[in-house]
Amino acid sequence: MIRRSIYSQAWASSFRFRDFRLFWASTFFYSLGTGMEHVAVGWLVFDITGSAFIVGVAAAARMAPLFFLGILSGAMADWLERRLFLLFIALSGMAVAGIMAVVLLTGEPPIWAVIVLVAAGGCMLAFTLTTRNAYTYDIVGPEHALNGLSLNQMAMQAGGIGGAIISGALIELVGPGWQYLAVGASYLGSALVLLVIGRSTRTAQPLREPVLQNLVGYLRFLRENRLIFILMCLTSITEVLGFTHMTLLPVFAKEVLHVGPAGLGYLTAVRQAGGLLGLALLANLRDYRRKGLLMFIIATGFGVGLMAFSVSAALVYFIIVLAAVNACAMAVDTLYKTLMQSNVPDEQRGRAMGSWVLSIGAAPVGHLGVGGLATALGAQGALLVNGAVLAGISLVAAIGLPKIRRLE
Repeated sequence: MIRRSIYSQAWASSFRFRDFRLFWASTFFYSLGTGMEHVAVGWLVFDITGSAFIVGVAAAARMAPLFFLGILSGAMADWLERRLFLLFIALSGMAVAGIMAVVLLTGEPPIWAVIVLVAAGGCMLAFTLTTRNAYTYDIVGPEHALNGLSLNQMAMQAGGIGGAIISGALIELVGPGWQYLAVGASYLGSALVLLVIGRSTRTAQPLREPVLQNLVGYLRFLRENRLIFILMCLTSITEVLGFTHMTLLPVFAKEVLHVGPAGLGYLTAVRQAGGLLGLALLANLRDYRRKGLLMFIIATGFGVGLMAFSVSAALVYFIIVLAAVNACAMAVDTLYKTLMQSNVPDEQRGRAMGSWVLSIGAAPVGHLGVGGLATALGAQGALLVNGAVLAGISLVAAIGLPKIRRLE
């Protein structure tokens, strides 16, 4: 009775599906690993090099595969059975984490080796982001799409919070090498949960055409669907200017706030908690119709929040701004994904999510740019510039793109 009462709540409507509950748990375990990786990579690279720019290079290496594999990941998500593909990805991520653990435990590795393995992890991320979002839609259907995608993103944020705290503590206690063994264990947990999920009755039949032909069809899909293309451009702009604030978190932790790896872990957890709050609010808007307008409003707020970092040297103020900024970040990102999937046929949703992954794959430009700006202007100055540009572009786009603004 209590369970049924919870599922009747607007924010929890997708949990009425057994497979979604299991998939949510799988996403949580996977995100526990990515949360640990995010903290470890930033701290490890900055600790080895002392360079904000090299931290940006490492972040770019992690995100570059999303750009180069975006089209391929979408094609494969439409071509393969999505649950089995996710199982393969989770096991591959476990293998990459195991190799990183061995490299770190056998001595201090050259920075290039770390960056190569970070890029390999980015390849796994490109495929899992595309397929997890498309598979969420498979399970819950169009009626619950915004709620399901929001709740799935909440699982990512919750896992990221736990992973960040665990990572900071493990790095301080036993070092990053042993921490990567925990990363591998979390990916294994994600794979084991996927094994007990049944085949969704809503899953569209995979497009069993040759991969090359599938890719050609993907390019035709992008050329013919102007709405998706515009959403891709907006997503890329937000990614390049907005999400790169995460790159500078190790720099803020070490040089502005003067906290150690455990402190960085807690700051990352605060960032994820802010995202969780934003997604919880968004999940309550299951049937909200003016999604396009809401997207522009939140993107503008995202930019304004980044500008607030320029005066956030005090720890408490920094924490408040960090949580608010990531609430906007996760909410607008989920709206981009929802609008992309809601405006294509079921059999092309993998391609739509591949378009989203391709769009966020533009992030390396932002990571390198914000690293360079931070070297020249400091971390606070870099985010002031990025935030002002993002807020300005979002306002202009809201005025100049009425069709996007009216999307439901």
